Amino acid sequence: MAGRASGFMSEFKTFIARGNVMDMAVGVIIGGAFSSITNSLINDIVMPVLGVFTSSVSFADLSVSVGPAVIAYGNFIQAVFNFLIMAFVVFCLVKALNSFHKKKEAAPPPPPPGPSAEEQLLTEIRDLLKSR
Repeated sequence: MAGRASGFMSEFKTFIARGNVMDMAVGVIIGGAFSSITNSLINDIVMPVLGVFTSSVSFADLSVSVGPAVIAYGNFIQAVFNFLIMAFVVFCLVKALNSFHKKKEAAPPPPPPGPSAEEQLLTEIRDLLKSR
């Protein structure tokens, strides 16, 4: 039983040490921080501007009563709006990164270096020996 546990832990360590898992962990952490920035953008900048046109600061306040039930459809609209803004920002970031990588790949390779002084001297010696 102890052999199975140590084999499992060894396999788990190998899984965690892979680059993909570490990249994913960094992505999740940065995504969480990015989410708070995007939420602030939506709640503090975009929604007040939209509130001027809709006479409401937030969609979350929108609801309708159907008998005793209250359907808060504004929360759903707010969540969809948050998603669309976040998806748009991520799309713009990915597009910018892709164009950056294309420019980096499209750069022409540097010209091959010319012969060194030693190679030039050896070439001259070879040519002199051929001419004799």
